[in-house]
Amino acid sequence: MDLGIQGKWALVGGASRGLGWGCARALALEGVNVVMVARRPDVLAQSVQALQAEAGTGVTLIGVAADITTEAGRAAVWGAAGGPGQGFDIVVTNAGGPPPGDFRQWGREQWLQAVEGNMLTPIELIKTTIDGMAERGFGRIINITSSAVKAPIDVLGLSNGARSGLTGFVAGLARSEIATRGVTLNNLLPGKIDTDRIRATLPAMAAKAGKSVDDMRALQQKQIPAGRYGTAEEFGRICAFLCSVHAAYITGQNILADGGAYPGTF
Repeated sequence: MDLGIQGKWALVGGASRGLGWGCARALALEGVNVVMVARRPDVLAQSVQALQAEAGTGVTLIGVAADITTEAGRAAVWGAAGGPGQGFDIVVTNAGGPPPGDFRQWGREQWLQAVEGNMLTPIELIKTTIDGMAERGFGRIINITSSAVKAPIDVLGLSNGARSGLTGFVAGLARSEIATRGVTLNNLLPGKIDTDRIRATLPAMAAKAGKSVDDMRALQQKQIPAGRYGTAEEFGRICAFLCSVHAAYITGQNILADGGAYPGTF
């Protein structure tokens, strides 16, 4: 299927590895030019080089080593040399999730960091890009959030709270006048995907359950109807479809990619 987005410009956060890498790769292989943002210059440079070799010379990939949750980081993205002069057609917001833990141990600073990274930063990116998309008559905004928005995870309270705030904001904006101007906003909710994030949260979950990390991993996979963790590659393909011309009638939605783990009907 031709997704109809060849030659468009995309901004992808956290693009050097994990879910962001999966999305950047899927878009680039569809002929989309991608500005890839991540914090670690060495890892980002390797990822850009590898993807450029795979996507070919017909696709422009630009790496921006910056913390997109800061004003300086966002300024670096908007001023990236060789980037889209007219603005982005696709924005995939993605920032690392807050650490797991016990809410009794979190102070105001931890809460503010969580809200800044997982709610306010995506809103700032949307605010800067959405009007240009509307003027051009095409725009796709995908926020990578978490399945915890649908089924909260007790040790991820910071993430549960901040991401739920973003979800409420997007629900309203997606149904505003922007919906008549070719711009869609959707949230893509990963369940258990085999990334560094899983490896970072497993120890806390294992300790709380009194299990080893290996036993916790096996238990989690057994509880997923698909019987396994997802992959960044298949997650990226879902993202690319939501960015396509074929997904123009999908907006304001929270789309789970969790192997059937969420038990609810709605």
